[in-house]
Amino acid sequence: MDIYRTLDTIPLLSESVLTIGTFDGCHRGHQEIIRKVNSLAQFNNTNSVLITFDPHPRHVLESDNKLPLLMHINKKLEILKSLHLDVVLVIPFDEEFSHIKAGDFLQDIVVKHFKPTCIIVGYDHHFGFKREGSPEFLNNFGKKNNISVDIVSPIADENVNISSSHIRELIKQGFVRRASFELGWVFGFEANVIRGAGRGKSLGFPTANFIPEENNQLIPASGVYCIRGRINGKSLYGMCNLGVRPTFDETDFVMEVHFIDEKLDDLYGKKITVEFLERIRDEQKFSHSQKLIKQLHKDKQICMRLMQKYK
Repeated sequence: MDIYRTLDTIPLLSESVLTIGTFDGCHRGHQEIIRKVNSLAQFNNTNSVLITFDPHPRHVLESDNKLPLLMHINKKLEILKSLHLDVVLVIPFDEEFSHIKAGDFLQDIVVKHFKPTCIIVGYDHHFGFKREGSPEFLNNFGKKNNISVDIVSPIADENVNISSSHIRELIKQGFVRRASFELGWVFGFEANVIRGAGRGKSLGFPTANFIPEENNQLIPASGVYCIRGRINGKSLYGMCNLGVRPTFDETDFVMEVHFIDEKLDDLYGKKITVEFLERIRDEQKFSHSQKLIKQLHKDKQICMRLMQKYK
């Protein structure tokens, strides 16, 4: 997969099948669109192309209320690569770009560089200044320019449309297992290990505190989770606490993970991947640290049982 991040580096293609979108989450609905792009491109012996944006357009258009993201751009590109696209263009989205009209975007970027014979987009995708580029707009453009257009209907499960917004709500409520099902991959993110207060070590459960690589990363609801971690290519399992540690009357939100049966004393400054497998319980305030320790042992046993499902 060839990745381009500026318009002036794109080679001029003679033909392509193309899709456009933000693709935050690269969920099962997005994957269906990409499968259609790849399938038609292979049938026509041409290039499969995906155009996306970084940062997320809403971070520029709604800078005072930034949308929490399901993934970092690097995670998005990792998943797109696994879906076997030929070309991905990541357009740097800024205030100037946001004022480009939908027709100009299609003519001056999409047609000029990629010469699509077919454009495939999701049913709810809009683009261009003031979201002028609706599916209807795209259909009309296609008819005038001899480009076929395929508007893909939503994928539904249990009468619920799979969408980035719905998945965000699931994660905000702690339903990470269901969210991962709708995503088509286990929800998680790359994170950097930082120094903590050493509270976990004093309880007999040493933890690594971490912060997401993506500044606007969506974080699951507070509570305790069974997680899978990856460090230097090695898969580990553990339990993760998200919250303010109310037993000790703390107020700062922390993210910390205890890896089961692993002695990892030198994680500070390293990068880890944390995947949220299942939520175990709410964060609780205990009257004494010994009661918390007792609960942590119970949590560990639950995680050890759950691990068997994911190995």
